[in-house]
Amino acid sequence: MSDDLQPIPDAEPIRDPGLPEHLYRPQDVDEAEATRTARQISAMFIVAGLLFLGFCVAYFAIDIDATFLGWSAQNFAFGVTLGGGMLLIGVGIIQWAKKLMGDHEMIEMRHPAASSEQDRVAVMKDLNAGIEESGFGRRPMIRNSLLGAMGLLGLPAIVLLRDLGPLPHGQSHTVWKKGMRLVNDVTGTPLKPADIQVGQLINGEPAVVYETNADGDPVLHGSELLAVKAKAAIIVVRMRPEDVTPDKGKENWGVDGILCYSKICTHVGCPISLWEQQTHHLLCPCHQSTYDLGDNGKVIFGPAHRPLPQLPLGLDDEGYLIAMSDFPEIVGPSYPELARDQKKLDDKA
Repeated sequence: MSDDLQPIPDAEPIRDPGLPEHLYRPQDVDEAEATRTARQISAMFIVAGLLFLGFCVAYFAIDIDATFLGWSAQNFAFGVTLGGGMLLIGVGIIQWAKKLMGDHEMIEMRHPAASSEQDRVAVMKDLNAGIEESGFGRRPMIRNSLLGAMGLLGLPAIVLLRDLGPLPHGQSHTVWKKGMRLVNDVTGTPLKPADIQVGQLINGEPAVVYETNADGDPVLHGSELLAVKAKAAIIVVRMRPEDVTPDKGKENWGVDGILCYSKICTHVGCPISLWEQQTHHLLCPCHQSTYDLGDNGKVIFGPAHRPLPQLPLGLDDEGYLIAMSDFPEIVGPSYPELARDQKKLDDKA
């Protein structure tokens, strides 16, 4: 190796190309300008916090079925308030970094990947210096307004948890009642025993979802209709009567081997209809909980802890299948609250 190619100890890897003269920002030389900028940034954070509060107000004050310019009024308000608030926080942080945080060039040479103890101490020193230069401690107005806005950002998340559905202890009743017909959930056609073959499974729902008033308008619509259909969804199966082993008190809950169960898995509420007609087993596609519909919907495999709720059936004067009551058991996932409420129902019975 020639002398020209020998490394030079402590030499810079490349020649300093030269940097233009540093230009100071107005906020660096004028404290009044810096104060004015700090107030503008704080105002952004404060408005962001107010928008997050507006999100919560819109959730409770605007009807879920209301419209605005053809859109959902509630969703429009959610987008404006939550999106606007997050935008203001982002813009405020960028302005803070560009106009008020430390502004000077730094050069750092490459070094081995493994850091020495001295390097770690130096890094912590630099981090603390960066925190000091950011003005986070010296500018309480910006700091406090940002922390307040970020704290209020959590409120929309808490409010939206309410949209996961009713609390578990509020699901002990559905719209099913004595005399209500079972209908096919695709065609809306009422079901007769002659329409169901042995081994067949039909997804169904209560006839009330198709009822109309005197003007021909649906009785149920919008979110109310969706909630009713979700909670009252059923499966209707038919097997040979000799394959059914009802528990005591459930001897008359079927009609010629036709049984009706909730479509909602008692584990975490997944809709189920995977039917093994030879074994009379119903399998949940989410976590493989398996129910024996010939044996009162009992769990034979998987994480579910409660049998599938069964709906007692009968026939009306025209020979259509009807419910004889609501589900005696609680419909829904097996949360602790459900176990508590189920015990209350059992005690009353």
